[in-house]
Amino acid sequence: MSEVLRAAGVSRVLPGPAPVTLVRDIELSIRRGEFVSIQGPSGSGKSSLLYLLGLLDAPSSGRIWLDGIDTATLDDDQLAAARLAKLGFVFQFHFLLAEFSVLDNVLLPMDRLGRLPPPARRERAEALLAGLGLGDYLHRTPDRLSGGQRQRVAIARALANEPLVVLADEPPGNLDSAAGAVVRELLSEIAHRDGRAVVAVTHDPAFARTGDRVIHLIDGRITRDG
Repeated sequence: MSEVLRAAGVSRVLPGPAPVTLVRDIELSIRRGEFVSIQGPSGSGKSSLLYLLGLLDAPSSGRIWLDGIDTATLDDDQLAAARLAKLGFVFQFHFLLAEFSVLDNVLLPMDRLGRLPPPARRERAEALLAGLGLGDYLHRTPDRLSGGQRQRVAIARALANEPLVVLADEPPGNLDSAAGAVVRELLSEIAHRDGRAVVAVTHDPAFARTGDRVIHLIDGRITRDG
């Protein structure tokens, strides 16, 4: 499996009279087809690390490579383009647009990227939603879905532009155990069937054990990776 994401010596420090270190000296390699769980106690730096890997935040030191590209060499517009084309995000709070239909929520990232013509975008969005059991809900708004259904829409949206890496921050956090298990299995399938890399932050040991690797983070440091 080829490497798609790498962090080398990555630290993130919030400056100020009393600087706060969020993550420290991270060395990490993520490969295609791999489902990686990041686990640790509250305040250990899990989400901070995910935001760095997702190019939503910049390291104070160290470097991150995405698909072989040193992201430190990219300007803001290039970073935004890399996020849109190569990364998909699934958050604990799905962040679907309430005024948009399920279908339109999934079309949004494809419309922004513009890689496909409009008919092909719609065909892909419909196929993604059908594959996640949402083919009968295309024209509903998110408020008319269950929590598990909304999170599946968020997964479809994350996959819209065929990303190399899917990053998930506590994806089952607001779901009951049954819906959480469905999301867990979907993310595993995305990695193992589709050959994407999936990196998921979780405090749930059962969720973490689904991963091919579990990375333990304590006080911003990786204490175990295996």
